[in-house]
Amino acid sequence: MPMRCLYLDLDGTLLGSGASLLHDGEGAVSIDGVRALQACLRADVEVVLMSGRRRAQVAEDARLIGQSSFIYEAGSCVVLDGEEHWLTGDMLPGELSVFAQIERSGAPALLLDLYPGRLEYHEPWHLDRDASHLFRGLVDSSEVDAALARHGHGSLRLVDNGVVSRRSPALARLPHVRGYHLVAGSASKAGAVAAHARMRGYARDEIFAVGDSREDLACSAHVAVFWLVANALKRDPSMARAIAGIGNVRVAEAAHGAGVYEAVVSTLLGG
Repeated sequence: MPMRCLYLDLDGTLLGSGASLLHDGEGAVSIDGVRALQACLRADVEVVLMSGRRRAQVAEDARLIGQSSFIYEAGSCVVLDGEEHWLTGDMLPGELSVFAQIERSGAPALLLDLYPGRLEYHEPWHLDRDASHLFRGLVDSSEVDAALARHGHGSLRLVDNGVVSRRSPALARLPHVRGYHLVAGSASKAGAVAAHARMRGYARDEIFAVGDSREDLACSAHVAVFWLVANALKRDPSMARAIAGIGNVRVAEAAHGAGVYEAVVSTLLGG
């Protein structure tokens, strides 16, 4: 069955060093990511960018590649042809934004108190957000979710969105640093992929996805094939255990944009 849609992560996947579309993970000039997008557009495959980034950022990236749908703030909202579809359950934007409602709950302050030296706001990208609180550090997200539930915040969850490069001196002792989104419990990239596919009328066999994080990996439950770019396992070897037994997951030999190009060409050719 021909593919009709690609769900594509940005940071650590399509984008290389410095979040550049035109550089690989080592900073060398590369147009493989552009070639991947070109291959999709020539095959009439919709490309839906999915990211933890803010709406304005993802909207502009989608506009630059001529696409009208995208997923932002770790699956909190799907934009379909300009119309927002919120996946944040009872937390809906109104007098207060979803971000403000989460802040008012006290959960973000609680996490900073519970994990000193292990969790901090991901400055400066934690500002001007609509739905998620963005942190960096190194914690067990399932452990954090249990702590949230114990303190009366069971309607929220912490999303592990993969390794990041920026940290403050307070996190200097950590072996590596990951990005985390505190979101409504109903929000996820996987749920957003399923929602978008349902609204478009795409069958599971007609869609595929490429990413680099555990949150991206959850999309495998809703697509024909899910690809991890090679740098996902290089930066986080534990991902090998996470993908064990998931039959529709493939790992690209190449990293970042080149890995996306590999995934696109292989999938579109039925490989």
